[in-house]
Amino acid sequence: MNVLVVGGAGYIGSHTAKTLKRAGHNPVVLDNLSTGHRWAVRWGPLVEADLADKKAILQAIRDHQIEAVIHFAANAYVGESMQNPAKYFRNNVANMLNLLEAQHESGVKRIVFSSSCTTYGIPERVPISEDFPQSAISPYGESKLMGEKMLKWFGECYGLGWVALRYFNASGADPEGEIGEVHDPETHLIPLVIDAALGKRPPVRIFGTDYPTPDGTAIRDYIHVMDLADAHVRALQYLLEGGESTAFNLGTGHGHSVREVIAAVERVGGRKVPAEEAPRRAGDPPALVADPSKAHRILGWEAQYRELNQIVETAWRFAENRKQ
Repeated sequence: MNVLVVGGAGYIGSHTAKTLKRAGHNPVVLDNLSTGHRWAVRWGPLVEADLADKKAILQAIRDHQIEAVIHFAANAYVGESMQNPAKYFRNNVANMLNLLEAQHESGVKRIVFSSSCTTYGIPERVPISEDFPQSAISPYGESKLMGEKMLKWFGECYGLGWVALRYFNASGADPEGEIGEVHDPETHLIPLVIDAALGKRPPVRIFGTDYPTPDGTAIRDYIHVMDLADAHVRALQYLLEGGESTAFNLGTGHGHSVREVIAAVERVGGRKVPAEEAPRRAGDPPALVADPSKAHRILGWEAQYRELNQIVETAWRFAENRKQ
């Protein structure tokens, strides 16, 4: 199929484009390159355009005979969303509406949506399954939840087939080293810890050491980016085969604390990680861990990179080899 990968120059989008190509599809990347990278678009054409421009979306769909969409393009910093909620609702909601309208007007009936575990807010317990209440506590999480609601109603009213993938902490890099995680600013823990070990950044900050967890630091479910990419391709195939619209959690089902991540980086890299303790950040839950059993049952998907060391090894190789 000809698949429009919106935000395909970014971290997860570029890995998914590579996986789509290997699965026999033709990924067409639409990206404004505001946070994505031209060098990460290697497996199909790049349409440099913004989702605010619906005419450009329609033109890309027509020019490339698009048959399905995978949507990654979004602002994704929780803290920034608290400072500038308008930016998040404009880009993540209003611009997504442009995409959905362009799909409807063009007759493109399938979309896989990059959602987030932040739609759940602070869960009462873990692991988190798809039927947990969605009570976002940031404009970012709320914008992703609003995206899911738009999908639901476009499905009800226009027959759009959709899958929303709520993933936990995306991590790691392409094992072949072609692409990886490069954000500015970088907020993800594993690349921050690795760069601190390599001397590329100041000491990593451990936000909160008094959580009700075994070592007092926050626990997250780290899911490898290639496992996420695989899930997007499986979700697309699921829709092609007539699967009902639904949402899936994507994670390993196992959590790791901040201190465990630091220890894994020290093991893999053979270097001490400089770190300093800091107070908790407002709104950070003690633990976020997925129950991925629905994705396993329906999509036949499960994480292949289940060990933290495996994830860190791929991220370390990419970080060590990329230019400063």
